[in-house]
Amino acid sequence: MTDNDDLLRPVVSVRDLRIGFPGATAAGAPLAVDGLSFDLPPGGGLGLVGESGSGKTVTALTLLGLHRGTDAQVSGEVEVAGVPVLSAPEEKVRRMRGAEVAMIFQDPLSAFDPYYRVGDQIGEVYRLHTGAGRRAARERAVEVLDRVHIPDPHRRVDAYPHELSGGMRQRALIAMALACEPRVLVADEPTTALDVTVQAQILDLLAELRADTGMALILVTHDLGVVAGSVDDVLVMSAGREVERGPTARVLGAPSAAYTRRLLAAVPRVDVAPDRARAGSTESGESGESAGASRVTAGEGERDAADDVVMTLRGVHRDFPGRRGRAGRREVVHAVAGVDLDLRRGEVLGVVGESGSGKTTLARMMVGLLRPSAGDVLLGGTDLAKLSGRRLRERRREVAMVFQDPASSLNPRHTVGDSIAEPLRVRGARRSEIGATVADLLTRVGLDPHRAGDYPHEFSGGQRQRIGIARALGGRPSVLVCDEPVSALDVTTQAQVLELIDELRAEYGFAVVFVSHDLAVVRQVSDRVAVMRRGEVVELADAEVLYEDPRHEYTRALLAAVPVLDPELARVRRAERRQLARPGR
Repeated sequence: MTDNDDLLRPVVSVRDLRIGFPGATAAGAPLAVDGLSFDLPPGGGLGLVGESGSGKTVTALTLLGLHRGTDAQVSGEVEVAGVPVLSAPEEKVRRMRGAEVAMIFQDPLSAFDPYYRVGDQIGEVYRLHTGAGRRAARERAVEVLDRVHIPDPHRRVDAYPHELSGGMRQRALIAMALACEPRVLVADEPTTALDVTVQAQILDLLAELRADTGMALILVTHDLGVVAGSVDDVLVMSAGREVERGPTARVLGAPSAAYTRRLLAAVPRVDVAPDRARAGSTESGESGESAGASRVTAGEGERDAADDVVMTLRGVHRDFPGRRGRAGRREVVHAVAGVDLDLRRGEVLGVVGESGSGKTTLARMMVGLLRPSAGDVLLGGTDLAKLSGRRLRERRREVAMVFQDPASSLNPRHTVGDSIAEPLRVRGARRSEIGATVADLLTRVGLDPHRAGDYPHEFSGGQRQRIGIARALGGRPSVLVCDEPVSALDVTTQAQVLELIDELRAEYGFAVVFVSHDLAVVRQVSDRVAVMRRGEVVELADAEVLYEDPRHEYTRALLAAVPVLDPELARVRRAERRQLARPGR
């Protein structure tokens, strides 16, 4: 075969791929992947898109031969960089993995070994495939860390994974994947847990690497906005099968399949105002030290503020001890620095900002999980920071929290019915009414009450989040604080959970604090939005006013980083970010 023939040959070729798991197929469940076929040319970009359970991730894992050693039953043909993955000897597949095809995962913290330095782990991959010595491997680690724009790579090469931020860890994982200059990079949900500005940086980096190295990219995601400016073609999957495939602009702009249209309809849009009734007043107070950056905006349905406020924050600070400096003194991290907020009955207050902006720390002070270092958190006129013991527990029942990861917030050894019943028992409900209330709560969140005896692992991610909401409602709260409640869910499940929260808010009348790094989601659910940066609220306004006419430069930067569904606009924005990032600007 000539060099020209090799350039024309697909670097990835999949034919009639079928993947099943013995227990599931024996119980009558469909195949995880059922008859999938596609080609990826050298240097090409393909997006594998679909809901959870669509088969996209198990397909990606099979490309690297990671199905081996599991009980997966795989048939068909899979060829990657000329290696027949399903039939080649284990040693040949192992040599291919890392050298010809590499993978970056959704959670870089779990992908790295916490006991070894980042540079050592990158160097180990390089030495394994090239036979290089330790010094050469370290030099290569520094080189690829620099290649992915990690500042001061000669120092960062000796860092442990936990010493890097989430975005830095993802860059380091990409650096590891690049160590042996693979022909194919498979990225499985590489930006799901990242805030919008870091997400934009990672996507820009992947596009830059494709252009500079000529490697092919398979981007696995449930977020259609992520694929818009990142790949040439999109393959939409559902229940293990191809639903639609074609050029990105055509699939996103004029989809032919009803399923694709439903996915697109479920995507929250930062550029489209939501079609929902406003429940809360939009009158806002100023925000402490950041008052100059905040706005007072009167909206529809203005009410008597004194009667309407359920929670007030005045001059709230929260400090944490940082690292010890050169003089031995411990630095102080100002996680929240002088926040003033009023939360009104029935409204949804969105709180947005990048990782480290202080939004989760603020949320935890609202529910009493953290005490402020200074300032007041008033619930119904009572300062939670000044209560303790039984009085604090009694007042904290009025504030409930829905966490980002329902799997870790639900006890795996308790049935979901027991988990939902826990706040009812704390509230002093009689045993005779607990069962009926649990059944009612499960019904209200759209789950079968007869499944109260099932365990968390028997439910999907979206269902577990519904269970978390049901448990939070058991205490009949006046305030529901949601900390990134939909960030790990696919777009259709995300839309269902958001609709559920809105319906329950309208029914019960509680106020919602919706904390998220996703500005598009926040626009769809919020009456007002508080933008946080470095512990301060830099802008506070009615949601529609803030999104249509942001005043603060930081707010404008966040909005500019949100992925868009128009591939051409995505490319224009990427070029603008590249221009702004040039040295000397």
